[in-house]
Amino acid sequence: MDYIYIIIIGYLFGCMQFSFFYSRLIKKVDIRTIGVGTAGASNIAISMGVKAGILVGVLDILKGFISILVIKSLFPGLILNVGYLPLYLNGAFVVIGHNYPFFMNFKGGKGTASTVGFMLGLDIRLGLLTILTVFVVTVLTDYIAIGTMSMLVILCLYTMFFHPSFGTILIVLFLVIQSVYKHRINFTRIHNKEENGLKQTLNKKKD
Repeated sequence: MDYIYIIIIGYLFGCMQFSFFYSRLIKKVDIRTIGVGTAGASNIAISMGVKAGILVGVLDILKGFISILVIKSLFPGLILNVGYLPLYLNGAFVVIGHNYPFFMNFKGGKGTASTVGFMLGLDIRLGLLTILTVFVVTVLTDYIAIGTMSMLVILCLYTMFFHPSFGTILIVLFLVIQSVYKHRINFTRIHNKEENGLKQTLNKKKD
């Protein structure tokens, strides 16, 4: 039953779709019908401005971070006995909730910020390193999708060195596969030189 609670808590936190709420309440549109057609901070930044994108991104990070803190608080004995698997499971379902929220016909975002929040909850140093790496790689390459791949590399290395187990590695592989799948269109657009780069987004004027 503990694992069921951990899954439910993670999924419900993930379903807090701040990009959808922001676009609906502030701009009176569905974020999935504009920009690149996804619900997430990057599309908010592209469609509604960088400040709005940063706000939504921070909130998406916080939901992953807070969900992990809740699990640490509610299930300390389980974590002590079995290791970090419950935290990885919770983090994975935060991402699943973000990507496939039930009230949005399971059409959500790509889970990048939620994954960062999960990593912050695992280890604050890991999360800060990830944020710095994603920022640097994105600035150097001009594409957040490539920055996201650097995040996945860090998560894989961290798990292999500090929390290796069949369960944790399986969860990380799932997160990697679903992130690559979610970003496949971005990489196609990058290859075709059609992707909105960071510089283009920063220079875009508000309507």
